[in-house]
Formats: sequence, structure tokens, C-alpha cells
Amino acid sequence: QVQLVESGGGLVQTGGSLRLSCAASGSIFSSNSMGWYRQAPGKQRDLVARIISGSNTNYADSVKGRFTISRDSAKNTVYLQMNSLKTEDTAVYYCHAIVDGYHYWGQGTQGTVSS
Repeated sequence: QVQLVESGGGLVQTGGSLRLSCAASGSIFSSNSMGWYRQAPGKQRDLVARIISGSNTNYADSVKGRFTISRDSAKNTVYLQMNSLKTEDTAVYYCHAIVDGYHYWGQGTQGTVSS
């Protein structure tokens, strides 16, 4: 019912920035939670950031102070602004949403940080 489409991935140098977008389509309800996960090669998929409401956010310790998650409810879109990028941030980034208790995942977008 719900589809998540990520965009904004790419290749940047250390210290650069990327802005990821996740557009949700389908049946969208007012009660929802959205977030970003990432998976580096050979690593487990880990939570990067999540937003439960317009102001309630959580971040992984490794990205605090550098990444910012936000949501545009009118567009059913969640964003992840990634600044001061490090090579360790290289991963496939996945959008995740919980809508009426159901979990949805996007296909992922590649973010690569080169030295």
C-alpha cells in the first residue's frame, strides 16, 4: 500500500554534504514514523536517524551534530541532511516508515564519501 522512493545519493569528498529525500506514496496516515537506516559493505543495517513527530528525533551517536532528519508532512517526504561527511558514512541508505503498525522499506540509495 505504501511505497518509499529514495533519492539524493551520490559521490562526495570528505567534509562535503548530501541531502537525501524519501517520498512516500500510497495510503498515508497521520500516525506514522519515518527514519533512515544505512548498511555498509559487510556490515549490519543500522539506524541512522528517525522522526516520530515534527520535532521528536533520534540519531545514532556516530552522526549526531552532523546529520539532520526532517519531514514535510504535506509532501509525505522525509529528508536527511548529511554534513561534514566522512568515509565511514559510505553506505546504502534506506528509508523506513511505520504506518498503522506496518513496516515499509525503500530500495535504498548509495552514498559514497571519498578521501
